[in-house]
Parts: sequence; structure tokens; C-alpha cells
Amino acid sequence: MIHNIWWSLPLTLVVFYGARKLAQWLNMPLLNPLLVSMAIIIPFLLLTGIPYPCYFQGSKVLNDLLQPAIVALAYPLYEQLHQIRARWRSIITVCFIGSMTAMISGGAIALLMGAKPDIAASIMPKSVTTPIAMAVAESIGGIPAISAVCVIFVGILGSVFGHTLFNLLKINTRSARGLAMGTASHALGTARSAEIDYQEGAFSSLALVICGIITSLIAPFLFPILLRLFG
Repeated sequence: MIHNIWWSLPLTLVVFYGARKLAQWLNMPLLNPLLVSMAIIIPFLLLTGIPYPCYFQGSKVLNDLLQPAIVALAYPLYEQLHQIRARWRSIITVCFIGSMTAMISGGAIALLMGAKPDIAASIMPKSVTTPIAMAVAESIGGIPAISAVCVIFVGILGSVFGHTLFNLLKINTRSARGLAMGTASHALGTARSAEIDYQEGAFSSLALVICGIITSLIAPFLFPILLRLFG
């Protein structure tokens, strides 16, 4: 029987907001709040011997809020509709190319390195938000839990190093930065973009939604092709 650990929710909130304050104070990209929280809570659970299902049950409300939080990211789109209408062709083209690149690179590289089809299918939807990635992975024979881990890993990489890369490449256009971040690093990248610039966050939200739709529609047809070519 899974027991509800009542203090897991307060622990998660305290650790996360403490990590966020630390990141704001030191202003270091590597101190991503999610990454720091994982580095604290995972060793804590291992040292105390508390099973993860027990911890999860106590803080399940946070998981339940994940999908409403993703929907809430659509609000900034409303305030940028005038720009979206003016550039919708470019936006869709960028998101389509980015989605195809993310899926092909993930699936093909995994297969070329000797991964089994179910592992490659789990890695393929790595650049869309967790609920979509897990559903896509399951539909093409992947393992949703592995997809969730890949999504988190990719999101952390983007939110930590994405803006540093933009600066090195001298990409300063807010819409371009936002579209790139939302395409590659889904919700975590979008949250980081929204912290830096509101307009950038809006375009990142748009890319997150469009890329999620493109991936869910194309992945079932694309994965068999990758299997024939690289499997």
C-alpha cells in the first residue's frame, strides 16, 4: 500500500523556491531551480529510504497542475496575436522544420547507436512537453517513462544553456529566440524565456503548442520510416 507522506508537498515547494531564490541571487544559468531541486530531493529520498511512490503521492497535486500550467502559457499568445497573424507562414515553417529535426535526430541517432526500437521511440518525441511526449511515445511503441526523463533532460539543457548559445551566436530577435526555445526545450525553455522577456515567452509558448501538434501528427508515420532506414 502506498502511504501519503503529507510533508512531501511542503518539502518540494520549499526546496524549489529556495533554489529559485539562489538562482536569482547568484545569476548562474547552471543553478536551474528544477535541476537544483532534483539534486537535493533525490539524494534525500535515497538516504531516508522513502520510496518514490510515497513521495509522489504526497505531492501529486503538483503533477495534476502540469497540464493546466501548460494551457496557461497560451495567455501571452493572445497579446501577440497581431504579430502572429502577420508572420504565421514563417512561424509554422520554423516550427515544422524544428520538429522534424528534433524527431529525426533523436530517433535516427538512437537507432544508429544500437538502441532497440522501443528506446528509439521513447527518445523521438523528446522536444515536446511531457504529456504530449508520453502519449506520442506510447502510440509508436515507446516507453512513456523514458520519454518523460528525456523531456526533462532536454528542457533543463535548453533552459540552462539556450540563452548563452543565443548570445554567442548573436541572435537578438525576441521572436527568433522564443521560437527556437519553445521548439527545442518545450515548457521549461518557455518558462525561462518568459522570465527574461515577455514577448520572447509568448513566441516560445506558440512554438511549444505548434510543435506539440506537429509531433503528435507526424511521429506515427515518421518512426516506421526511420526504422527502415536506420534500424
